[in-house]
Amino acid sequence: MKSHTAYLTLNTKTRREYINITRDIISELKKSGIQEGLCLVNAMHITASVYINDAESGLIQDFDDFLEGLAPHEPISRYRHNNTGEDNGDAHIKRTIMGREVVVAVTEGRLDFGPWEQIYYAEFDGRRQKRILVKIIGE
Repeated sequence: MKSHTAYLTLNTKTRREYINITRDIISELKKSGIQEGLCLVNAMHITASVYINDAESGLIQDFDDFLEGLAPHEPISRYRHNNTGEDNGDAHIKRTIMGREVVVAVTEGRLDFGPWEQIYYAEFDGRRQKRILVKIIGE
């Protein structure tokens, strides 16, 4: 069995961003040479998420509106976590809702997606450099 590990770096410009990273993951899969296996993609920050869904701008805005409705950023005083001097209590909750990582099957050297599926990185406390782990294992 072979493995390939890569770390992608993103610099987000706003507090909340949703970035399609599918092309980056496909590029890493090609570098790996793996034809059959699994691809793990993990947000390496406790206030970010990796998820799979449709690449449609209205849906992305729906996710953002939904999450902001569940755990609004302000008032920051509503989160005990922010008593530590942070202002990102909402981002921790949003990350837990959206999940930490995804695993995608690799078949014949391709990500084995259903129709319309894409991999997204969701940032909930941005404006600084963030990392994503890509781990591909197989033959």
